[in-house]
Amino acid sequence: MGIFGGKKEKDELVLVFDVGSSSVGGALFWAQKSGIPKIVFALREPIALEPEMNIDHFSSLAMKSLEVVAGKIYMAGLGAPKRIFCVLSAPWYISQTRVIKLEKNTPFIFTASLADSLIQKEISLFEEEHFGKYLQIGSPVRLIEFKNIKTMLNGYETPNPLNQKAKMLEMTVFISMSGEQVLGEIEQTIRKHFHSKEIKFSSFVLSSFAVVRDMYINQAHFLLIDIGGEMTDISMIKNNTLCESVSFPLGLNFIIRGIASALGISLNEAKSLFSLFRDGHAEASVVKKLEPIMGKLKTEWLKNFQESLANISRDISVPATIYVAVDKAEASLFCNIIETEQFNQYTLTESKFKVVFLDARIFHGLAQFEENVVRDSFLVIDSVYINRFLAKI
Repeated sequence: MGIFGGKKEKDELVLVFDVGSSSVGGALFWAQKSGIPKIVFALREPIALEPEMNIDHFSSLAMKSLEVVAGKIYMAGLGAPKRIFCVLSAPWYISQTRVIKLEKNTPFIFTASLADSLIQKEISLFEEEHFGKYLQIGSPVRLIEFKNIKTMLNGYETPNPLNQKAKMLEMTVFISMSGEQVLGEIEQTIRKHFHSKEIKFSSFVLSSFAVVRDMYINQAHFLLIDIGGEMTDISMIKNNTLCESVSFPLGLNFIIRGIASALGISLNEAKSLFSLFRDGHAEASVVKKLEPIMGKLKTEWLKNFQESLANISRDISVPATIYVAVDKAEASLFCNIIETEQFNQYTLTESKFKVVFLDARIFHGLAQFEENVVRDSFLVIDSVYINRFLAKI
């Protein structure tokens, strides 16, 4: 099952929104038959930072940022998009890689109807088991993605399993869902400016996994880390398969709030001091104040990171190569924290961590840009991912 599907006869103008936990981005690009998107307009709007995280208020602030982005893209007057996509980061969705198993004493034929029945059962189980943790009981949810990652018959991976006989079936599938209320608000906000019958949703974890996997074809095992304002999302890839993901509710905003609380200053003042400290421009007196505070905050983030790795790895080794998606300004801070931690004291690690920041420059050649267009790595990943599906014949 493809998540975007459909044939593309010629280049199309496509609009993609990227909804994260610290900002909302948007890009217009030409989806080209070559598979290389040509990005003609891109921008990003921060989500206002509040003293405390309240999911309802946070959602309202995110919609305001989305409204700004959609309005600016519309006012740019670059044409009406043929298709509209929206890529979500944590906490706007929940996902899981699941393994479906079926074994019988006598051979059976793997048919499309059998696959559909097994998949529907798994989707229902996923909803029952996991969504209660994230949404109020009774709140409706919507499936946004289903991807069949791998099918094995009698213990062997089979690219074309339909109508083949087997005694043992194993399907590895990726499922993601989101709250109907959130998706409805996003659709309503976008449709104020762009009239589209369908807005297709996807998760950043699947788009980044697909793009990074194809870029580094010799790297079968790796970690993907997406650090947003409110959340950090960790995904483990083994044998080119997205095995498991886990999130913890600490991102950049945790650092800003921690500084503000420790020094008794406003969030804006804390942001300014953090920026000066991060860039090496703070006065000696400020550095002296901030160093112990930053030390504690880094330790707290690292503790959550280590616990998440322990939960995600269990009995298997943690891949040594880590790809990090984070705002460029904060890349060195978080990459350094990860590189200097000694996780091999706690579990089996393949070797010392090698951290690769997913800067827009890494994607050189995978996307084209009109002159003066912002190189936003999240939007580049989204555009490349979408274009590959649209360009698929």
